[in-house]
Amino acid sequence: MTKLAVFDFDSTLMDGETIEIIAACVGLRDEVAKITKRAMEGELDFFDSLTYRVSLLKGLEESRVNEICANLTYMPGAKETIAELKKRGYKVVCFSGGFKNATGYAGNILGYDADFSNILHVQDGILTGKAGGEMMFSDSKGRMLQKLQALLGVTPENTLAVGDGANDLSMFKYAKNRVAFCAKECLKKESTICIEQKDLTQIIPLLFAN
Repeated sequence: MTKLAVFDFDSTLMDGETIEIIAACVGLRDEVAKITKRAMEGELDFFDSLTYRVSLLKGLEESRVNEICANLTYMPGAKETIAELKKRGYKVVCFSGGFKNATGYAGNILGYDADFSNILHVQDGILTGKAGGEMMFSDSKGRMLQKLQALLGVTPENTLAVGDGANDLSMFKYAKNRVAFCAKECLKKESTICIEQKDLTQIIPLLFAN
């Protein structure tokens, strides 16, 4: 029987917010961080907040973005937890409102089976300040999770979702096991497992307690 585990990337599989780290290159980390925080708490529309934050990155070299994304710090226990879930028959997927530059690279290190994220638009090696992709809206993760469940023949009862912010709420609707990981209050309210320490391996004993 196939089972499915879906992880958010920023502040879940990765220790931090990729867009904030990139924004630091143009001296706008604090401004971007404030917007990110409000979006993750559900105070701002996700699409509007994402497109605005990406617009602030206009003019940055794509090579610099890729360099940053190749040097991100992953969450303690991320690789070990993914490996254990795969041993137990799970397909492990990453959903991110962030960018393919980060999730595509991280997949080779952390070992998840697939990633769905957004793409920063580039012309002549320079970011245009625009983005598009599979995870642009507040309900994108939920819709993509439903598609994967249909394709793989996986039920919500055999689905695990792990995240930290408001844009993870939509995937929680379709997962029996819902992990709020060092999460915002809006997500904790809908979780079945709440983890407050930065250690993803805590998921395993709680998930398989019975």
